[in-house]
Amino acid sequence: MNTRKTYQFSLILSGVDIDTPNLEDSLFEAGCDDALINSSSGTVYLDFDRESESLESAIISAIKNVESSSVKPKVSSVNPSYLVTISEIARRIGISRQAVSQLACGSRGDGTFPKPVIGVDDKSSLWRWKDVIQWFFNEKNLADANAVNAATIIDDINVVLEFRPADAKIKNHRENILKHLGYS
Repeated sequence: MNTRKTYQFSLILSGVDIDTPNLEDSLFEAGCDDALINSSSGTVYLDFDRESESLESAIISAIKNVESSSVKPKVSSVNPSYLVTISEIARRIGISRQAVSQLACGSRGDGTFPKPVIGVDDKSSLWRWKDVIQWFFNEKNLADANAVNAATIIDDINVVLEFRPADAKIKNHRENILKHLGYS
């Protein structure tokens, strides 16, 4: 029996701005009648409440709808963000920023907290959310396996969106890098 749920997520768009002619009508006609159009710092994003069998199918169908619209936007990423700061980790988990900072530097806990993946040499380090939430789940500090699964799905989709090439030259360059790294 397929049970449908409503999933909430945001898609960040590129190639359009809030003043793009027919943006709202185009997205509506493409099947995005379950999204609100927003703009922040010149970036357009859509907040979805999409009914589907799974989070993954909800996000993928929304991306297909958006990119099939007549104004031809591209989805650049899915939120909630898959890269997080200490403050964002604290907010999402519901503990203090200081507690997360202590976990991150090893002065609290067993020293196995995930390491940052970006900005390791400055005060703006970023962690992969799926690694952080998996750690909290493994440490029994978070009991919701669905949250771990959702973080993994969003991370995987964002990696694919980031990797997809804008043109053949970029695609060939990325494939060449993978080949040199031994992944082809």
